[in-house]
Amino acid sequence: MRAVLQRVSSCSVVIENKTVAEIGAGFLILLGVRDGDTEHDASKLAKKLSGLRVFTDENDRMNLSLADVGGSVIVVSNFTLYADCSHGRRPSFIGAARPEISEPLYRFFCEELRKNGVEDVQTGEFGADMKVGLTNDGPVTLVVNSEDLK
Repeated sequence: MRAVLQRVSSCSVVIENKTVAEIGAGFLILLGVRDGDTEHDASKLAKKLSGLRVFTDENDRMNLSLADVGGSVIVVSNFTLYADCSHGRRPSFIGAARPEISEPLYRFFCEELRKNGVEDVQTGEFGADMKVGLTNDGPVTLVVNSEDLK
């Protein structure tokens, strides 16, 4: 699994002119699922992201976690994170898991965030055409791959 995490001061997801998710301070997580990913990968990734200390403390150091600041999360499924752009000009998405695999893992990942103490986990709509608006705070943007986690 691959997550692109952005620390945000605000974020929203709009589908067909209707706001389906909206938070203040927290994370926007774009989540990609590839062929071969498992619940174990989702669990490891959720544990890592929920505990990352990337919010600033009173000394302006990145030392606080999501729980420390009472932050929220929006998770948006994004198969394009596994695009292969190595040939031609049109990306190939063959490495991304099929929806029947990726959707349950996406939902499992969100539940794992909750189990790891993130109280407010909101989502976009799997497979929908979404408009994601955010104010990146910092900017802080991290790319985390489950296969890299120990």
